Amino acid sequence: MHLRLRALAPAMLGLSFASLPAVAADTVLGTQVVTAKGYAADVLETPQAVEILHAPAASGAVAGELLRGKPGLSAQSDGAWGQNPVLRGLKKESVVVMVDGLRVNSAQPQGAIASFMDLGLLERVEVVKGPGSVLYGSGAMGGVVNLITPEAEFSDQARTGGRAGVRFSSVDKGIAGALLLQHASADNALVLGVAGRDVDDYRSPDGREARTGYQSDTLLAKYRHRVADGVSLRLNLQRHNDEDVWYPGSTRSGAGIPPPLGKVTIHSPEQRRELYELGIDAALGEGQLAAEVYRQEVFRQIRARAANTGRDYVRNDVTFSTDGMRARYVFPVADGHLLTLGAETWRMTGDPERYMDNNAPLFNNNVRNDPFSDGRIRSTGVFVQDEFELGATRLVAGARYDRVKGNASQKGSGPSALTTGLDSVDNNLSWSLGVVHPLAEALNAYANIGRAYRAADMRERFEDSARGDGYFHVGNPQLDPEVSTSFEIGLKSTAAGLSYNVAAFYTRIDDYIAGRITGASHPGTGLPLKRTENLDKVSIYGIEGSASMPLGAFVADAGFTWLRGKNHQDNEPLFQMPAPELTLGIGQPAERGFWWRAQLRAVAEQDRIATRFSNGTENRTAGFVTADAGFGWHFGKVGAFESAGLAVQLTNLADKRYHEHQTDGVSGNELAAPGRGVALSLNGSF
Repeated sequence: MHLRLRALAPAMLGLSFASLPAVAADTVLGTQVVTAKGYAADVLETPQAVEILHAPAASGAVAGELLRGKPGLSAQSDGAWGQNPVLRGLKKESVVVMVDGLRVNSAQPQGAIASFMDLGLLERVEVVKGPGSVLYGSGAMGGVVNLITPEAEFSDQARTGGRAGVRFSSVDKGIAGALLLQHASADNALVLGVAGRDVDDYRSPDGREARTGYQSDTLLAKYRHRVADGVSLRLNLQRHNDEDVWYPGSTRSGAGIPPPLGKVTIHSPEQRRELYELGIDAALGEGQLAAEVYRQEVFRQIRARAANTGRDYVRNDVTFSTDGMRARYVFPVADGHLLTLGAETWRMTGDPERYMDNNAPLFNNNVRNDPFSDGRIRSTGVFVQDEFELGATRLVAGARYDRVKGNASQKGSGPSALTTGLDSVDNNLSWSLGVVHPLAEALNAYANIGRAYRAADMRERFEDSARGDGYFHVGNPQLDPEVSTSFEIGLKSTAAGLSYNVAAFYTRIDDYIAGRITGASHPGTGLPLKRTENLDKVSIYGIEGSASMPLGAFVADAGFTWLRGKNHQDNEPLFQMPAPELTLGIGQPAERGFWWRAQLRAVAEQDRIATRFSNGTENRTAGFVTADAGFGWHFGKVGAFESAGLAVQLTNLADKRYHEHQTDGVSGNELAAPGRGVALSLNGSF
């Protein structure tokens, strides 16, 4: 093993160098990732479990769907659009979601921030499991999901190319398309992308599931200019827009909702994410400096639609804006020794504007009722990471200090609103130590131990209001940050025959933040109360793995996840833990010509449920088995395309009715997963 400072400039921007046929989601070992260490590193030499996922050139899916069936990964769902990544049982609050290495901050009970990017414009998705606070700060306890778009790269010879794709799906009568253009010369590089999808309500074995359709479009523009030898400027502009997004998992009645309204469902008529980033990369001495300033906005219209009146009786508009700066310098100390020094600061603001109709029986008084006013969270941190070798053993050690400050002008509304005691400051120390040791050629053992943290988000701190889950939530501005201590050991092999990875892990989280059902009711609304508080301790442990091997002309693969979570304060299973699962696949890959693949996914019954913490609202979920298949043809040059492909994907072949355990909804009435479907994809590069 030998460390080199090659490719650090593009690697620190979130580039990936692997290229796979874009016909299905894949997990790949033996290639480079940039998210685990902050620069290009082989997965085999990374002391953490990593998944690399690819999506079709035109995708009708959202990011959360890519994770399902992968070791240690799952998704929490409140609708077709709202698919939140779950890493080793830790949900959206404990996972940092990034686009091109920049974190996407928001505070939302419904929906998924990972869905604010069209997969058709991605190069790939990198998922790093386990503590990541040393590089990425607050929230990276379960890990990091990095959505990476193609980078603008220089070329000695001027060249222009790109890719295009279109997809048609039967289960949701959907159409999706993406077009990506790339131009490169010695001193300038440009990437332009546009993508969109329009999906109708999908069909489950029960029939069409109402309000699961939506429309979205994405624009991407990246530009790089060489200022001098070793110095370049870069610009990254992104805009993603969604329309008519509904969250069927939020549908509720009773529990304080005025009876004349009937069932109430949360939806977003419009929502969007916008990113503006300006960066510089410069060779500085023997090392490489990367720095950027950025602004990212997540705007959402949030409505509560009453079935009996056919109108929205709650209307909320909010923009969560994040302004940030960061810098990272990577340099060789000696042969086989790389040191990273970094600093980061960001400020997130949110000021929701909410109106309600609460004058029964007319429900038309349009009363201002903001959940909080002028919320602010600022985080500033410095970090160091040291990668070095002791003989054949590689070590990666890091530490980070963060100061997180939260405040708001007002918490809640009406007579019970608070304007004092809302500010708080957290000082957090994160650290990690990883070891990789070769046992044989292309076989490494690894171990890591680390400490990560999560500061409370804006809603957990300041919001006093009713939510779509049927509860009145009471925030707590003085919440302590969650602190996790994690340990992981594993094996990774990229041998030509059998390639595999397996990992065992344990995570303990102190001061776990959760909304506890109190059994009391809010005096003003009659809704049952959920009070945000720190639990004493929770722990999650498990084992996961995947393997792939050739069988003659075929390739067989398998993956599995088994984990357990415990709420020590209530002495019961942790709320909404993923069930154990196993996937088995076999196929015949081909660079040119016909290819096919089939897969079975078996998910066990989940009967380990949190009865006390959830006050009886979490029920067991039956196990299920689904079968999927795909086939297609890789062409060579076709007209203006240098290469092209056709793919047919068959999902849920047996039309099995099921739902994942982490599907939101009233127990016994959770949204069923999509039924049998066929999707046709066409893609090509030029």
